[in-house]
Amino acid sequence: MIKFDNDYSRSAHPKIIEALSEDMHNSYAGYGLDSWCERASEEIRKAIGKPNANIHYFIGGTQTNMTVIDIALRSFEGVISADTGHVNVHETGAIEFTRHKVIALPSVDGKITSAQVREQGVLKLYNPTPGHVVEPKMVYISQPTEFGTLYSKEELEAIRGACDEFGFYLFVDGARLSYALSSPFNDVDLKCLADNCDAFYIGGTKCGALFGEAVVILNDELKPHFFSYQKQHGALLAKGWLLGLQFYTLFNNNLYSEIAKPAVKMALDIRSAMLSKGIKLAVDSPTNQQFFIMTNEQIKALSKEYMLSEIETIDESHKCMRLCTAWYTEQRDVDSLIEAINEL
Repeated sequence: MIKFDNDYSRSAHPKIIEALSEDMHNSYAGYGLDSWCERASEEIRKAIGKPNANIHYFIGGTQTNMTVIDIALRSFEGVISADTGHVNVHETGAIEFTRHKVIALPSVDGKITSAQVREQGVLKLYNPTPGHVVEPKMVYISQPTEFGTLYSKEELEAIRGACDEFGFYLFVDGARLSYALSSPFNDVDLKCLADNCDAFYIGGTKCGALFGEAVVILNDELKPHFFSYQKQHGALLAKGWLLGLQFYTLFNNNLYSEIAKPAVKMALDIRSAMLSKGIKLAVDSPTNQQFFIMTNEQIKALSKEYMLSEIETIDESHKCMRLCTAWYTEQRDVDSLIEAINEL
């Protein structure tokens, strides 16, 4: 079976494996207090244009989201999210486990708007029973979203403006950030993210690393004692240099964005092939995740050789299927899939 069901099916980019192998005989201080994490953090600070940013390294995305959100919020405060947001639907109640409510808003193609954020701010401001309800304090969005869609610079800046108006933090989940940065339809770069967020994270697990995410803290209010909070949440890796080495390798010579470009192009080529066969898009995604409304017969035909993810049942004869490319996807597999699509 040729896997197109996710973007984390391979170990790591060869340059990371090579760097780990070359470094295997060296020893370092623990818990991120090492030269690799220091070097990686400097590369990230240069890339985002923020010399005073604090960088912290985590193992996985859910751990990252729950830790950052819990640190930022008081016990009676909640986080605003799209109803399709990862923290709302794919983290098994991890945020609620930390005693914070996810305030889920209706979304379109995985995105919420500044108007929705502003509405939540107004509800908080004019709440007739303050102290009796969960108060929103943070806005959580993903770039790209769960559906592979992108927030434009204009949309991001508008949400930032709404957050400033009501004193909300803005936190961006970048689990698949390299695919957003590499999309030809994207106009939000790392510096734009850094200019508009209180915190965001740079995904490694789905973007070329063995594992790991790099949290960027920009708001000074969130910086004090972060190390202690991270340790308290069981989110501090003793062998932190393994994360530092990987992120240094990804950010040295812009490898992070470059390795995602072929994946995005291949995903868009597959989308074109699907459209040519009259297969409809469930979402118009410009990144490595593509979503199609397919008949059961079409799914059965492709499933003989190719693995896709079933997202939901549309009706008795149609399903929404997700297809992912990744930094490791091979052109020959894409060519083979396109040929199979043409034969449907």
